[in-house]
Amino acid sequence: MTTTLSVNSIPPASAPLREDSIIMALVGLSHASSHFSHLLLPLMFPIFMKEFGWTFTDLGMMSSLFFVVSGAGQACSGFVVDRFGARPILFAALGLFALACLIASVANSYPAMMLVAVLAGLGNCAFHPLDFTILNQRISSARLGYAFSVHGLTGSLGWAVAPLFMGVMSTVFGWRSAYTAASFLYLLILALMVFNRDKLLTSTVKRQVNLPRSHDMAFMRLPVVWWCFCFFLLSTVTLAVVQNFSLPILQALHQVSFEAATLTLTAYMLCSALGVLVGGVVASRFPFRSDRIVASSMCGGAMLLAVCASGWLGALGTMAVLAATGFAVGIGGPSRDLMIKKATPPGATGRMYGLVYSGFDVGFAVSPLVFGAFMDRGWYSATLACAAAVLMLSVGVALGVGRNTGPVQAG
Repeated sequence: MTTTLSVNSIPPASAPLREDSIIMALVGLSHASSHFSHLLLPLMFPIFMKEFGWTFTDLGMMSSLFFVVSGAGQACSGFVVDRFGARPILFAALGLFALACLIASVANSYPAMMLVAVLAGLGNCAFHPLDFTILNQRISSARLGYAFSVHGLTGSLGWAVAPLFMGVMSTVFGWRSAYTAASFLYLLILALMVFNRDKLLTSTVKRQVNLPRSHDMAFMRLPVVWWCFCFFLLSTVTLAVVQNFSLPILQALHQVSFEAATLTLTAYMLCSALGVLVGGVVASRFPFRSDRIVASSMCGGAMLLAVCASGWLGALGTMAVLAATGFAVGIGGPSRDLMIKKATPPGATGRMYGLVYSGFDVGFAVSPLVFGAFMDRGWYSATLACAAAVLMLSVGVALGVGRNTGPVQAG
């Protein structure tokens, strides 16, 4: 099968800086809203345990459902984005987030909150395919490294803002009002995207009707696709531990307050954002060493997390090192996205990013189930130690991506 594109999918060699900047900002806000959704449920776990009596395993199931739905949807959404364009999918996703938050604000049972997880997971599933489709098609080639840096930076900022926003709103007005406010926030972002819809237009892939659909899946035969998938899965297992369980781990091991633990998670995300900012410069200067940069970043993060697991540094030291772990891992973010771009066949941007980033969701789905059981048994240090070991495994996989990647593809 051959495909044709309605417009040229190769990024323009140059475009006005203002045009590129607006697109980067819109896509960045899109990515931040996606990452914000990852913490909508985990941040309320301590409150849910007190109010409803749910266990860590119950809460882990809830978080896993979100990412199972997101992962399954993400693997398929890339095809939808390639076929219909990124813009309508973005609008639908933001609407689903708003609906999920509204339902959460009135939920009174475990099934109701599981419905919230399903709706939010459906909303989250398309963001990486649609974001990278917009960036690869609309941003000048010379600025792509910086665009990926902004994309990663804003994602980390979405994670960082979520604890502050939900924490403050729930403390002052109650957790139900926090979800209501989050729903209005998503509607506000949706209105902004609709207002700037001309900046979000992307090409679509048109199939020749006389050719088999099996060719749409041909990219899946490339070994590098599955190396990339495995990298995202492994590295995300560790991130999921930090997001879902760092608060109760810090409270259990070092008797820190809920507020201090929440601020530590925010510091981790802010440091990750700073790392991504630095990583954007590194990725732009050394684009052909992306796999080595990613491997070094993950290795540093794993070692710092192992120090946190040891408990040697006490409460303040552990909180500081945990935040520094975010910086180490964040440096590899832009190089990671360039690493994926190198492996992407022409015309398959949405499909490639959809499948590869579904490993992100699989990691988020598996991790709470496994480590939720650890937490219920009181294995707090072991949870962090195992997360560090898994992150170290991703180092070898990143180098494997580099070995299996051919010449840079335009996608």
